[in-house]
Amino acid sequence: MQAQFTITRWDDAVYDKTDGEAQLGRVSADKAFTGPLAGTSTVELLTAGLVEGSAGYVASEKFSGTLEGRAGTFVMQHGATMSPDGPVFFGHVVPGTGTGELVGLSGAVRMEHELITLDYTLG
Repeated sequence: MQAQFTITRWDDAVYDKTDGEAQLGRVSADKAFTGPLAGTSTVELLTAGLVEGSAGYVASEKFSGTLEGRAGTFVMQHGATMSPDGPVFFGHVVPGTGTGELVGLSGAVRMEHELITLDYTLG
């Protein structure tokens, strides 16, 4: 399943910056999703800033809305690393976090350029 999202809030702050070294930061953000995944989310990210074209992030994100017509909430943990060789994405639905009609949700998550791919099962 794929759906679109828009970032509706992005508040970032650097907490470790030294010349010539990786910059570390925190981001608090909100998203709005449309398509088979419709609703909103809040997300907290930890970031590692650009060092010779490389960067990375890890995030915990709570979604509230519908997944292909089923209402509820669930938490995703996802991230990526970027290098001159290209990006590497990873992520999962946190087991046991589904509520409402999403109880038992599990699966893999990929966030990329305002597109989410969610390969899931609903047990």
